[in-house]
Amino acid sequence: MREKSSPMRAPWGDIAPRLTEITDHVLFDDISRRPGLNARDRSLVTVAALIALYRTNELPFHLRKALDNGVTRDELAEVITHLAFYFGWPTAGTIGIARQVFAETEQQISKEPENAKA
Repeated sequence: MREKSSPMRAPWGDIAPRLTEITDHVLFDDISRRPGLNARDRSLVTVAALIALYRTNELPFHLRKALDNGVTRDELAEVITHLAFYFGWPTAGTIGIARQVFAETEQQISKEPENAKA
């Protein structure tokens, strides 16, 4: 039996709990766990799609998820650079969102107790 995801902390959960439940079960428990792509590659594809479509609202969450799934900062910066030439120069502006996520990630890592880093 597959492990279920932890519930999503959706910003709309208080007014649309069913939407959150469906998102958790369909997207995070079913679609995201299909065997065709591993979590790292799935994150890379998701981030690329969000950048190409300039979906900046969802991008910070998925950038963090990509880092958690093993995508490197250099790879994410390269995706943004590459897509700027295929989807229009404004998509390069998502590098500012990536910078903010990277800084927040660094702050979280620096606040972890020493034994948690090992």
